Amino acid sequence: MTYCIAASINEGLILVSDSRTNAGIDNVSTHGKMHAFDTTADRKIVLLCAGNLATTQAVLEQLHRDKIKNTKINFNTVECLSEAADYLGHISVEKQKHHMNSQGQSAFNPSASFILAGQIGNEPPGAYMIYAEGNSITSSANTPFLQIGESKYGKPILDRFLKLGTSIDEAARCCLVSMDSTIRSNASVGAPVEMLIYRNNSFSFDEYYCFDDDDDYMLQLRRNWEAKLREAIAALPSLSKESIRTMRVNL
Repeated sequence: MTYCIAASINEGLILVSDSRTNAGIDNVSTHGKMHAFDTTADRKIVLLCAGNLATTQAVLEQLHRDKIKNTKINFNTVECLSEAADYLGHISVEKQKHHMNSQGQSAFNPSASFILAGQIGNEPPGAYMIYAEGNSITSSANTPFLQIGESKYGKPILDRFLKLGTSIDEAARCCLVSMDSTIRSNASVGAPVEMLIYRNNSFSFDEYYCFDDDDDYMLQLRRNWEAKLREAIAALPSLSKESIRTMRVNL
């Protein structure tokens, strides 16, 4: 399993992903889920991947091959992120069909999902989630983030805190807390954790981070978050005796 986040706010983008691909009892393996593309100077494109590793690798290889061969449609020729998302969705569906036909096993699941994020030309930065079926959605003003993989544990903090107007540095910390909460609750998600901060119109991937599980910053973030949560719970109003009701008893 995996967990990836893309936050699209007024100041730019925050992309976060874990690196765990297997969490068996005696076999824990890792593989990066964040992939930046070497494109022309007028664009920056990053993919986050979740799902079947063979499918995601085949999709990435096809995307790179199309770019090198300068096919009619590739990441250097698409005019906007939505077109890039449609192109990616088409390749993903084709690779899933190929793997399903070659395996011939009913239990085999080649499905994969992606988040495509970045900026092309004068278009504002953005992010799109591409489903296994090939269709896509983008973030919105009410929900300025996208998730793929094991999303349920890290979603509450994003729902409560992340807004379009949140500063990009605070949003980055929020996304790291979301990732750390997921790692804490699900063994199939794990470090190293990659994070990329992309500021509007920078056309630069200079703000890239990679945190191991024992990274000093991540340990400090985890301890501070847990301490503040305990303080918040302790500060909540006490239960009122006036709220007590008679409990119904089944005879």
